Amino acid sequence: MTDLAMTDLQRKKVAIVVLGQNSVSLARQLMQVLPGSQLYGLSTRTTEVDVSFSDFGETLRELFAEGKAIIGVCAAGILIRTLAPLLSDKRAEPPVLAIAEDGSAVVPLLGGLNGANDLARQVAAALGISPAITTTGDLRFRAALLSPPTGYRLANSDDQTKTFLADLLAGESVKIEGSAPWLSLDRLPISDGAARTIQVTERSIPPTPDRLVYHPATIAIALSLLEADPQEIVLSIQQQLAAEDLALASIAGVFAEVAEANHPAVQAIAQAFNVPARFFTPTHLAAALAQHQNSHQNSKYNSAAAIALTAVGAAGTLLACDRHSAIAVAPQPLNPDAIGQPQGKLTIIGTGPGGEQWMSPEVKAILESATDLVGYSTYLNLIGDLGKGRRHESDNREELARARMALDLATEGRSVVIVSSGDPGIYAMASAVFEVIDREANPNWNSIALHVAPGISAMQAAAAAIGAPLGHDFCAISLSDILKPWSIIAQRIEAAAAADFAIAFYNPVSKQRTWQLAEAQQILLRWRSPQTPVILARNLGRPGQSVQVIFLDQLTPAHADMRTVILIGSSQTRIVDRSSGGTWVYTPRNYESVVKIL
Repeated sequence: MTDLAMTDLQRKKVAIVVLGQNSVSLARQLMQVLPGSQLYGLSTRTTEVDVSFSDFGETLRELFAEGKAIIGVCAAGILIRTLAPLLSDKRAEPPVLAIAEDGSAVVPLLGGLNGANDLARQVAAALGISPAITTTGDLRFRAALLSPPTGYRLANSDDQTKTFLADLLAGESVKIEGSAPWLSLDRLPISDGAARTIQVTERSIPPTPDRLVYHPATIAIALSLLEADPQEIVLSIQQQLAAEDLALASIAGVFAEVAEANHPAVQAIAQAFNVPARFFTPTHLAAALAQHQNSHQNSKYNSAAAIALTAVGAAGTLLACDRHSAIAVAPQPLNPDAIGQPQGKLTIIGTGPGGEQWMSPEVKAILESATDLVGYSTYLNLIGDLGKGRRHESDNREELARARMALDLATEGRSVVIVSSGDPGIYAMASAVFEVIDREANPNWNSIALHVAPGISAMQAAAAAIGAPLGHDFCAISLSDILKPWSIIAQRIEAAAAADFAIAFYNPVSKQRTWQLAEAQQILLRWRSPQTPVILARNLGRPGQSVQVIFLDQLTPAHADMRTVILIGSSQTRIVDRSSGGTWVYTPRNYESVVKIL
């Protein structure tokens, strides 16, 4: 396998799926040669896996739809039958391999155009066996003509490539034009006078049935934008590419200064050409700016040229340049992942009140790709093995410092996640992050992509556990007076009680705060019946979960702690005792009578 092909496989997200404990050791062996792979195991039959699943078919189809390479340590038939409904486009299929439980056979089933055979060879080499590859062209020529490695893109249509390969298999020879180090030249029928050509070029050349055209990813687009209009920049670059007769498929990436990472034109151009965006810090560019400075050109011209030449390296060539952009070409395909840094990302997530079952698919995907995880140690423990990034733990009261640290990490091009329990925007870290940004106005943070991923809040989980006590108008009040005075809290409780809101009390009692809940109860009793339903929900979604229903006049500080959320019913909230045992609490959406406001 070529180095470029190996790089391609290492960048794929590989899921190794096992159905029994006997297959776990073999799967672990494969993970040693497949960095970043994850082990999926059937929950009822396996332990010590990265991800447990209960529905094999659903899990496998989700992985396939996400484009993950799949290695099933199981019979080939079950993989084929499970994925058959999804098969429609062979160019889009990720690699799917079946491996015998004893490691005696490796069979690539799907994804031949996306590296399945190379992955099979890599796995087979680790097991000391030969892969069961059946692709005729691959076997005969050991050249993945239909699935070039990372850094090369095939321009021909399916019909053209079929005709070309059929001719070679029938005995026709071929000549090579351009640099193609990934081809097995010793196995291909090479002849300088051949009528068929394999051409590797960044120029826009039309492919034909007797000419395979591969475009190497050698072109770097550099941007120096400031107040530039995104549509105008896209049009300008398209014109420059056409003037130089360059193929869009040869664009490796879009490059700019890190300070402009959030400029809308950067993302617009990256999306328009379907390539990654990478960024240089002032330190990255200092040497290039000094080297390429030209007194006859204005500063923005020089900046764009310097960015382009920094991206393609010392052996690269500048092809075009204007005030806001430049185009340069490298002698070999570029790996954008190794150039500059990505845009820093900071995502504030909510895990829900408890374990993995409370987390949204979005949150799980964010955790999986994070380079750094920031949070209170208790909350970091809630995510278990879902997050593989480096952990940065801090005390629960250090919210602003935690936010500042996460922002600084993200400026380094990292994918940082701040972990909150519940929902990050409800008494949690999202507010702290935006408060720090607002107060300190650090210009380095302007380049960061910010995102808030919601979670199930404690009050939602508590309400669902007992029925629907928040079925009508409600509010949430924190009883902690650390960040606001008790006088404000008391005023809000009074107003909510007078307005007949159902109320969710967060942070009701701590070791240092034991009297606030009793004070809150007394305020409520001035407006609510002593028989008002109160729900005490503790450790939701975690070991020791408990949900209890009492009446308002029974509420004491001993009923709660910081792991408890308390729901106070309105005047309309009802308790339903079921004949089969158990209790439901709900607040009807339609008031039976006008509430008297005292």
